[in-house]
Amino acid sequence: MPMDINEKPDTAIVVVNLGTPDAPTAPAVRRYLDEFLSDRRVVSLPRWLWLPLLRGVILPLRAPKVAPKYASVWMEGGSPLAVHTRGLAVRMQEEFDGVRVLHAMRYGNPSLASVLAQLREDGVRRALVLPLYPQYSTTTTAAVGDVAARADGLQVRLLNDYHADAGWVEAVAASIRTHRERHGSGEHLLFSFHGLPQRVADAGDPYPRQCEASAAAIAAALGLSPEEWSLSYQSRFGRERWLEPATDATLDALAERGVRTLDVVAPGFAADCLETLEEVAIMLAEQFHERGGTLRYIPCLNDSPGHARALAAIARRELTAWS
Repeated sequence: MPMDINEKPDTAIVVVNLGTPDAPTAPAVRRYLDEFLSDRRVVSLPRWLWLPLLRGVILPLRAPKVAPKYASVWMEGGSPLAVHTRGLAVRMQEEFDGVRVLHAMRYGNPSLASVLAQLREDGVRRALVLPLYPQYSTTTTAAVGDVAARADGLQVRLLNDYHADAGWVEAVAASIRTHRERHGSGEHLLFSFHGLPQRVADAGDPYPRQCEASAAAIAAALGLSPEEWSLSYQSRFGRERWLEPATDATLDALAERGVRTLDVVAPGFAADCLETLEEVAIMLAEQFHERGGTLRYIPCLNDSPGHARALAAIARRELTAWS
């Protein structure tokens, strides 16, 4: 049920996504990437080495190249990630009576720190922070936790992950079924997750294990055999070794195997963004086309009713356990 705007609830839910530039321009992209890549959770190199390299070399070169990519997917209300995350919070609010639901970004605006501070000023006593990362990683979820831990005058509870939640798994599976009912089924289904440096996984990060568990659960819900689906990791950055198999290499291997119609879904992303729309749906689709195949990208759950209901159920269980 929607919340009466005159009510002053003492509990709030904050859904948090990674972040986005405020505009598809080089200066805005540079500001965003500076905040994102300056976080020790994201890049663990010594600050004296990394920050001069980042601000003196990488950002001046990268921001002008990345800005047109954002422009290619920009929506009327902002970047896809911003539009869908904002819409998701609105839909989730409809599932609650007497609890505020807001959205925030770990990097960029509205910042999680500012949202939590405003909640405190509004008299909210408790805030459930729900990172929109189904799979936990020290590079993402823990970075949200760093901000949540610094919130003064507010009781904060952090949800670590929901990678195997039955409601979320069914929501992803339902979106795949709907896509295939409308467009027909591809010969193979590829689960493409965001990559991670291998050293992070070697240090004990549970992310790859949770990605594997998510993909297996969704495939099982769809009734797929092991030969009908596979898993890969995208968005590699830098020269060090990242999780494998890589999505681009997997596409080549599938084409070599004779797959001509490939469905790709990215269940590690709650909302579509540059990595799904520009990297997968455009760049990787072109790569697969050059190998004689057709890549059909299945959108993220975004602000769909099924996504809102699944996350609302998760949040409701957390609030009940907290009480």
